Formats: sequence, C-alpha cells, structure tokens
Amino acid sequence: MQKSVENIAKTHYENFPVGSFLIPKRYREPIHLVYTFARVADDFADEGTMSVVERIDKLNEWQMLLHKAVKGQSSIELFDRLSSVIKEFQIPLQLFDDLIIAFSKDASNPEYQTFDEVLEYCKFSANPIGRIVLQIFECSTDETNRLSDAICTALQLTNFWQDISVDTRRNRIYIPKSDLQMFSLQQSDLTSSVNEKAFRELMKMQIDRTRNLFETGKPLFSLVNKQFRFELKMIWHGGMRILEKIELQNFETRNKRPTLNLFDKLLIFIRSQS
Repeated sequence: MQKSVENIAKTHYENFPVGSFLIPKRYREPIHLVYTFARVADDFADEGTMSVVERIDKLNEWQMLLHKAVKGQSSIELFDRLSSVIKEFQIPLQLFDDLIIAFSKDASNPEYQTFDEVLEYCKFSANPIGRIVLQIFECSTDETNRLSDAICTALQLTNFWQDISVDTRRNRIYIPKSDLQMFSLQQSDLTSSVNEKAFRELMKMQIDRTRNLFETGKPLFSLVNKQFRFELKMIWHGGMRILEKIELQNFETRNKRPTLNLFDKLLIFIRSQS
C-alpha cells in the first residue's frame, strides 16, 4: 500500500513535485496520503463511463469513509493512515470536504459564466491542498494561508490553460462565457483552430492574470520553514514555466498541450536555487 500511495502521488502531477525526496521523510508520507485521497476522488469525477449520479455517489462514499476513519470506525488502511495524519497535524476535516465539493461540481460539467466563478471553484479544488500542506509543515497562519491560496489558484488556472485540449474532450470548459464573449468567441472555438488571433488574445489575458497570482503568492517563500521552502520554490517555478511554454507556442493550447521536458525541469531546479 505504501508504494502504491507514493506512485499515485508522483505519477499524476508532472508540473511540480509532490512530496519529493527534497523534503524530509517525516513529511513525505503524509503528503502522499493527502494527494492519493484527492487523486482518487478526482478520478471518480473524471474517469470511466459512470453517470453523474454514480460519480457523485462514489465521491460521497469516499468522503464518508474518511469521516468514519477519523471517528475510529474504519478498517481500510488508506483511511486509517490518513486519519492518523489528520489527527497528528491537526488538519481541519473541512479542507477534505471542500475537495469533495469541487470534484462533485466537476462531475456535473458546469458552465462558468464569469471569472469570479472560476476563482470560487479554485477555492475548493486547489486552495485546500495548499492549506493542508502548510498544516503538515506547521507553518499555517492567516498570512501564509492567504499567500498559499494565491499560488494554488494560480497552479489550478495554469492546469486549465494547459489542458484545454484534454478538458474539452470531456466537455469540461473552465474559460468563462464572459471571457469568451469579450473576444467574440464561442465555446465551439475551443475545439477548433479558427479565430486564432482572438484566441491568442484571450489566452494572453488568462496568462497575465495567472502570473499576477503567482507573484502575489511569492512572499510565501520567506514565511515557510526550510524543510518546505525549496520544494515550494520548485512548485512555483514549475507553474511559471508552463505559462512560459504556453507563450512560446504563441498561446495556442487548443491542439497542443505544453509539457515540461528534462530541460525545463533542469531550468526550474536552477531557478529555485535563488
């Protein structure tokens, strides 16, 4: 089970490290357990051929199993270990419930009318992970949580702009209608190669917004402990490098998904030294 938990955490996140060898072993397993909980729940919302009702039922069951484990009513190893982490590091259970709220929303493929609605989604889908990690590293305060929220939202948005070609195949649209209308685009334009100039302008606006969020959260570097600082920098620079890669391909992500290669990862490592 320990190996599978580690593999699930590592193989699903290519843009930034997840509980890597860069952090002490004491923190590594708790982070892998958290990401495994989130990853499996996300798969319930995304993968396979289940109906919306079946997906939400699976997510509700996943949430219930965690709640039962925290109450000492579980015999499932993953949840027993995760409940021990929650108790040891005093992680608010609501943060895990927030993740389930986000995945349940994903399961129904909602349409977002405004960018504020997308940010509200990120509040549940991404920000809880950052707050959980801060709790594990014992550097959770109002200020660090605020800065972490900015970085986590930026990372989530980066994934959205990177994954347009993937998400549209699932009928998952994270660019709000108000933004499309601003550039005289339709949702159907996200699955074609027409209106290139308008699409590039749309994406440039999204990249600028996202980069501003990364910069807003950057002061977090100096507020976390040394056990987490370098990995946090790697995460931050990984997200920023994806934004650069989108720019390098002229903002066109409808048919080509930018990814990080070995050179990019070396560049991220070097940039994280400062």
